Amino acid sequence: MDDDRPDVLLTGLLFYDLVLTGLGKPPTPGEEIWTAGMGCGPGGIANLAVAAARFGLRTSLVTVFGDDFYGAYCRDVLGGQEDVDLSLSRTADGWPTPVTVSVAYGHDRALLTHGQEPPFSQDVLMGDPPEARTALVHLEAEPRGWLAKAAANGTRIYADVGWDPTQQWSRDLLDQLALCHAFLPNESEAMAYTRTDSAVAALGTLAELVPVAVVTRGRDGALAVDQTTGEYAQVPALHVDALDATGAGDVFGASFVAASLGGWPLQERLRFAVLAAGLSVRHHGGALAAPGWYGVHRWWNALTDPELRRAYGFLADRIPEDPGPPVRYAPVTPPAPRH
Repeated sequence: MDDDRPDVLLTGLLFYDLVLTGLGKPPTPGEEIWTAGMGCGPGGIANLAVAAARFGLRTSLVTVFGDDFYGAYCRDVLGGQEDVDLSLSRTADGWPTPVTVSVAYGHDRALLTHGQEPPFSQDVLMGDPPEARTALVHLEAEPRGWLAKAAANGTRIYADVGWDPTQQWSRDLLDQLALCHAFLPNESEAMAYTRTDSAVAALGTLAELVPVAVVTRGRDGALAVDQTTGEYAQVPALHVDALDATGAGDVFGASFVAASLGGWPLQERLRFAVLAAGLSVRHHGGALAAPGWYGVHRWWNALTDPELRRAYGFLADRIPEDPGPPVRYAPVTPPAPRH
């Protein structure tokens, strides 16, 4: 019997991103810096939605759009261009879509955001969540009620977490891992929440709390344990010229889910996620940097390094015969509205 559930269920705050790149140094007060690098497009939760959809996953996004230009543009890109299901999303009258300006330089960035609290909470938006094969969620200090409902529906929860501005790193947050199938924090977050001093030690602690534990390490790659299969894997990062790292972690998570739904071995899942994240940082950030199958196919066909050809040889059997059309990267300015 065909499984007609969404492959991925998502909810969270959407932003309109304006990304500036190519800066030699960060700006200082009173200084004006000109740069030729700029891109715009949906951001926030849209990063996960586009990354998943571009790997052919049926993606359902439950979010709020403002009733302004930015909201209309993001809705058009996600629903019309990227084929993300927005049937459960809402447009809020009189609420401005949050706008973020990202100033990227080197391997870091600074963010400025204009916005207000959304008029609907995640729990109100979700209600009784639809059945889905997986959900990609961002754990917060206050547990979301819809998460337990989704897990009870049989949805496998893949979770990450963000930086704790309070610096408390409360271990109470890890109690939510009882609902999760996989947890994918970065190295700093993993060590802080587990009170350990290395990525390996943090992974060991997390592996006792969740079936699949992954720790991402940026330019040092990633490592993971899958208790359901008894697998351990550690892979290096790709050496790429990074333009903007915005959304790379989201691309990693969505790619890991795509490979997991395919039933791939852990080593392949991890390499695939590292590859997709590495390809994404070569383009302006936000959702539209995600490579999708088209980007992976193009990279594989151009690859000449013999060691990488061996390490990623599994792609020869994984890339679809039709990798799809070229992906659309972030434009410098949004196109004029269609009438």
